[in-house]
Amino acid sequence: MPKIAIIQAGTVLYDKSGTLEKVKNYVEEAAENGADLVLFPEAFIGGYPKWNNFGITMGTRTPEGRKEFKRYFENAIEENGEESKFIESLASQKNIHIVIGVVEREASTLYCSIFFYSPDGYLGKHRKLLPTALERCVWGQGDGSTMPVFSTSVGRIGGAICWENYMPLYRMTLYSKEIQIYLAPTVDDRDVWLSTMRTIALEG
Repeated sequence: MPKIAIIQAGTVLYDKSGTLEKVKNYVEEAAENGADLVLFPEAFIGGYPKWNNFGITMGTRTPEGRKEFKRYFENAIEENGEESKFIESLASQKNIHIVIGVVEREASTLYCSIFFYSPDGYLGKHRKLLPTALERCVWGQGDGSTMPVFSTSVGRIGGAICWENYMPLYRMTLYSKEIQIYLAPTVDDRDVWLSTMRTIALEG
């Protein structure tokens, strides 16, 4: 039975270098305690800017909000960028699987994604299919081409981000790919989340 470390911690907002240092520290601690896989929250790198609207109202955006979004955009990471390479190297050095929520930047669009790493290298990603509510003003939609389940030494792993876990057809997609370790990074801190996870465990 694989040992999984689940990180419950916050981002260093607008400071991806500081956040990567936290990632390093948590991965090292997880590895020292015998974990085979470590899971980080939704949008851990880049941050989930809860309560921030970036100055958005219908039909207009404030200059201050534009400046703040620019900072947010600059702290996102690219799939094959130096930050991703750093995490890939960390997984190899510590002989551990790392599954981490990131704000992914591609061209001019941001995505809420999960990046998957094994000790043997980068495995791939899942992009959130449909951001929730105001998230849609900040993150683009996944197109359904990144719904993987990876075969690893700890089992068949995949994930659903936050309220994707309320999408029955996406859950069925993961089940049909014979997922064994179902990972659900989220910022949802309500008590109801626990019953949601129990329901999915029984359903699966």
